Amino acid sequence: MSAILNLKIENSTDATRGQPLAARVFARKDELEEALADMGPHDVLLKQAIETALATVYALMTGDLAHPSEMVARDLNRWLERNKHLAQHITRVRRYP
Repeated sequence: MSAILNLKIENSTDATRGQPLAARVFARKDELEEALADMGPHDVLLKQAIETALATVYALMTGDLAHPSEMVARDLNRWLERNKHLAQHITRVRRYP
């Protein structure tokens, strides 16, 4: 049990460092979509935060994500950093039951 408590759990944004930006964005987007689907009716504030984060990334995911412009790449990276801890407790349970 103590080994489980000492296990360092990284958020998906940090865990995917070194991968292409598009892959990192899709991984985090998918994770937030799954968290939103698992939300109960009483998680209003967290639900709104996830919906806002997803609406933001949907707006940024236009064009060629494999080769985004500097401006889009910067905004996607900022989105990743800004939302890397959002709903982490939900996604953590899913990854490490």
